[in-house]
Amino acid sequence: MIKILVPLLGDDVAPRFDLAPEAYIALVDNNHNIVEERTIVLSEASAETLCRMILDERITMVICGGIEDEYYQYLMWKKVAVVDSVIGSSSKAIALASRGALESGAILMERSSPK
Repeated sequence: MIKILVPLLGDDVAPRFDLAPEAYIALVDNNHNIVEERTIVLSEASAETLCRMILDERITMVICGGIEDEYYQYLMWKKVAVVDSVIGSSSKAIALASRGALESGAILMERSSPK
């Protein structure tokens, strides 16, 4: 099982780790099914608050947009996998991550077809 945290802005991965007003947490089983999920509204948007939550919740993977190197290195040191520079839908990011198919820099937005 993996426990994933995604800093949110609406339904998308927040563009900046330290400014996310909400966090989505999903527990994903070995069959790629979400067995538990919840969204938490943060009392304050800060990287320190998120890092504390990540450790308290025993998160194994963080999917985020931009993250300062200091926090990236800290989470990696704490053995939390960090997939950064992800743009787009949090649900698509979770689905890909649960299958081991999400990479840093992924753009998960639909492209509109030319008119």
